[in-house]
Amino acid sequence: MSDLRDKVIVTVAPTGGFLTVADNPFIPTQPEQIAADVARCHSAGASVAALHARRPDDQATCDAAIYRRMNTLVRQSCDIVINNSTGGGVNGDMVSVRSDGTRIVDWDARLQGLHGGADTCTLDAITAYVTSPVGEVLMDTPPSRAAELAASMRKLGIKPEWEAFSPSHLLQEIRTLTAEQPGPHLVNLVLGLGRTFQNAMPYSPQILQQMVEHLPEKSVFSVSISGPDQLRGLTHALVLGGHVRVGIEDYPFLANGEPAENVRLVENIVDIVQRLGMQPATPGEARAILGLEGSDE
Repeated sequence: MSDLRDKVIVTVAPTGGFLTVADNPFIPTQPEQIAADVARCHSAGASVAALHARRPDDQATCDAAIYRRMNTLVRQSCDIVINNSTGGGVNGDMVSVRSDGTRIVDWDARLQGLHGGADTCTLDAITAYVTSPVGEVLMDTPPSRAAELAASMRKLGIKPEWEAFSPSHLLQEIRTLTAEQPGPHLVNLVLGLGRTFQNAMPYSPQILQQMVEHLPEKSVFSVSISGPDQLRGLTHALVLGGHVRVGIEDYPFLANGEPAENVRLVENIVDIVQRLGMQPATPGEARAILGLEGSDE
């Protein structure tokens, strides 16, 4: 294995489960669009693609068939590590309504996200209300369901990407469910979504430092930051030894406020990585860092 200490995994999150072309005209939502966009981002230095699926009407879904088609097209277009969301979104197939009128992210729909053939899948071991254009939607993940998701991923040979929105997620669910599992553990520290996810934290140097200090042992961490502090926070993450994620899902604008293409966002963070004396990891190097099968390093 080559020396990976100065290699940075750049993840692109091109779509997400919320935004539409009304928010950003460059957002790809259909499998062919996503595959073409990911290929451009791969050429610019991205080694991981964090993908959400959309129905033909652009509403959110975790439909396994749509994921499989999207993942197949992405792999035909470039060699990149594929991450699929099991959170999905807050409309379309992802939302059901309880008898009391509470809108919830549908559990069975979330489980479908495990069957698209991804290398890694997000694991949101959280219970929180999500504020969305359609109102409040409950992401309901009691400990038993978090454990079920983790066990299902292990059975399918999928590495979980643990999503942490606050230090409590690291100290409770994630620490508990990784305690007896071999590493490395992939943890995505998500900051800046306080107006969207209940109990989510903003970015500040102190908050990011605290979350890094509370990571479980044998962790590989990446950082996602929404909002205008993104590049400042991701630069801080690089200094702390982390990896970084960009894309329209996280923050769809350039520094001047113009809507951004995903490839521009990747180019910007790659420039910062290189200015700090590091290099973007290749997909093979990313697999080696993450402990995934298929590493060619």
